[in-house]
Amino acid sequence: MSRCRFLFFLLPMLAIGPLLNACDAPSGDTENFPQTDKQDRKDRVGKLSGDDGIVLSGSEKKDDAGTNPLGVNSFLWRASLDTIAFMPLASADPFGGVIITEWHEDPNSTGERFKINILILDRQLRADSLKATLFKQKKDEKTGNWRDAPVDPATSRKLEDTILTRARQLRVAQLGY
Repeated sequence: MSRCRFLFFLLPMLAIGPLLNACDAPSGDTENFPQTDKQDRKDRVGKLSGDDGIVLSGSEKKDDAGTNPLGVNSFLWRASLDTIAFMPLASADPFGGVIITEWHEDPNSTGERFKINILILDRQLRADSLKATLFKQKKDEKTGNWRDAPVDPATSRKLEDTILTRARQLRVAQLGY
């Protein structure tokens, strides 16, 4: 009779034991349970350079031709810098696709100066991926101060067309046609 009682208590324990072990966290699972605060931060934030690391020489994917890993079309970037190379740069941000020039006064046309802001808005080589804004000032002969002057919107479009044409030339040259 005592053996029956022993087996009667032992059998449920044998059946419940594996179920209780299944409730414990796996000891080798470090993905779901970070061991340190540093690992926890890394899991929440991720890598600064992304999963593939930093690519300095350009994209390795064939279908991403003309773009760098930062999201700015490289043909538009280079074409913009080529087109306004005669003007002094105030700022050029390849990460955001922003180019800002200083004021430039043409020696042949004194009393007028221009400034250009260029924004590259997309990774694609398209007309709507580029926005160029021109600013013009004229010198007041009486006071010697610079005053804002209106700029013909067609001038901005001509600048954008020039940059797009140069970008297409750079792309065709890279493709080897």
